[in-house]
Amino acid sequence: MFFLDILKADFIKGFIRLTEDGFQKGWHERNGGNLSYRISIEEIDSVKENLKGNHQWTRIGVAVPELAGEYFLVTGSGKYMRNVILAPQDNIAIIKIDDQGLKYDVVWGLKNGGVPTSELSTHLANHSIKKQLSKGKNRVIYHAHTPNLMALTFVLPLEDKVFTRELWEMATENSIVFHQGIGVLPWMIAGSADIAEATASLMKKYDAVVWAYHGLFVAGNSLDEAFGLMDTIEKAAEIYSRVMSMGGKKHTITKENLLNLAESFSLKLPIEFLD
Repeated sequence: MFFLDILKADFIKGFIRLTEDGFQKGWHERNGGNLSYRISIEEIDSVKENLKGNHQWTRIGVAVPELAGEYFLVTGSGKYMRNVILAPQDNIAIIKIDDQGLKYDVVWGLKNGGVPTSELSTHLANHSIKKQLSKGKNRVIYHAHTPNLMALTFVLPLEDKVFTRELWEMATENSIVFHQGIGVLPWMIAGSADIAEATASLMKKYDAVVWAYHGLFVAGNSLDEAFGLMDTIEKAAEIYSRVMSMGGKKHTITKENLLNLAESFSLKLPIEFLD
């Protein structure tokens, strides 16, 4: 079998590109934000000669038996997104989940020390949910500190319906891109088992979850899809902020408009967000 130089693998290059794009957007100050990608069997087989394994199994903090034996590419805790493109082997890692879904082992990366993202339990809890619901198609969980959306959490009620409807109205395509809606969580301690479980619970219904005063979590079948969802929601929040600075909405996309869009694109919009 032919083995790739790991840094030439398409999934590694795509992962690095997303970290750089997110940094350039201004979503990753200092060591803010994190990213994880569930690697396919074919992808991991192509780079296996690069994987060593320390056999130092570390507890995840949540049980994810659905992910037993899976490999993930993840950003490192305390690592800066701006440095991933410069030295990926120092700032990202491939981890393997044990046979029970309780522990992980670093099998590549973090060359000069470190551990996976402090939000690993949240990432894996969400991967577990999305893998089941998507029948294995979902591969990406992405968290960023999107400034316009964060600003809205200080002024809008922290309710799924409010955020969904306001942001749907900010551009015609929005109800198509995130037609399921957006979940919203109140402030919680980052990296805790509580926020991991709460986010995973909302991910059963949505592909995007707002963390009040903190940022946004999104899921996607691909790196492009996850980045595109993050970008669309943050742009909608920016438009909302501009509209409010101009004195507020004088007219908007109506319920009837949204229903017409849903019919045209064969979508079923949640009725609770239309009233």
